[in-house]
Amino acid sequence: MNNLIYPTYFPNIAHFWAIVNSDSICFEVSDNYQKQSFRNRTEIYGANGKLALTVPVSYSQKNRQLYKDVKIANDESWQLQHLKSLQSAYSMSPFFEFYIDDLMPLFENHYDYILDFNLKCYDLLSDSLQLNSTSKHTSIFEIKPLENKDFRHLVKRNSKVQSFQPYTQVFTEKHGFISNLSILDLLFNEGPNAELYLKRQELEII
Repeated sequence: MNNLIYPTYFPNIAHFWAIVNSDSICFEVSDNYQKQSFRNRTEIYGANGKLALTVPVSYSQKNRQLYKDVKIANDESWQLQHLKSLQSAYSMSPFFEFYIDDLMPLFENHYDYILDFNLKCYDLLSDSLQLNSTSKHTSIFEIKPLENKDFRHLVKRNSKVQSFQPYTQVFTEKHGFISNLSILDLLFNEGPNAELYLKRQELEII
C-alpha cells in the first residue's frame, strides 16, 4: 500500500512517520493550492518556543491555482532569514553541523515554484535520513483515492496528532518537549537515530 501525502516545506514529524512506515509514497501534486497550510510553512523550536517559518508565495484566493503553478515570492530574502533562524535554533544541537551542509542548496539556489522547492526539500531530507522508500506523483486529483492510504489531511495546520515520545531538544529545559515539529528538529537532535525513532512511534491521527 502506498501512502498518499502532500509535499510540504521541511515536513513535520507526522509526515515523515507516514513516509517511513510505508512501502512507498505518492505525492499529491494535482490539487488546487490552499492557503494556511504546511505547504509553505514549517515549525521549529526556537529560544522562545515554537517558531513558524513561512515561504512567501504569490497567490490569490480569487483565482484558483494548481499547487504546481504557485510561484515563490522571491523578492523577499526569505531563504537567508530562514537559514539564520535555523542556525539560531539548532547550532547547539548535536547533529546540526553534520547535516546542514547537505541542506544548503535549499538556501543557496533559486526556486521559482513552491511545489518544486518542496519536492527538492524531500529529496535532500530523504538522503540525510538514508531512506530507501520510493516515491511517485499523482496524475489526477481523487477525492477518495482507491489505491493509496490517504494522509493528505496532515497538510492542515489544525490536523490533530497525538504527542510523540519525547526526545531531547535544545530548549527542553526552558519550554519542555514540543511534539510534531519539523523533521529538522528530530534530525538535528537525534541524527542517525531519527529513522528508528519514527519506526518506534505508534501514532493515532485524527
